[in-house]
Amino acid sequence: MESQNLKTIRKEVTEYIKHADSRMVRVIHAMIEADQADDWWDDISDAQKASIERGLKDMDEGNTIPHEEMVKLYSKWLTK
Repeated sequence: MESQNLKTIRKEVTEYIKHADSRMVRVIHAMIEADQADDWWDDISDAQKASIERGLKDMDEGNTIPHEEMVKLYSKWLTK
C-alpha cells in the first residue's frame, strides 16, 4: 500500500503538471524518457566492464598519473 506521503507527492506533481508551461512539461518528459532508457552498462561487454572496474580500482588505490605529466610524457605523439 502506498504511503500517505507518496500519495500527497503524486497529487502535488499531478497538479503541477496540469499547470506547467510547455518548457517544464518537456523537461519532465525528458526525465521520464531517461528513466525508461536502458543503462549503457547493460549494453557493454564483460571485458569492457572488467576494464572499467580495473581502472576504478587503480584510481581508488592512487595508481594514476596526472594529466599534465601524461602530456609531458607523450607530447611528441600529440603534436601534428
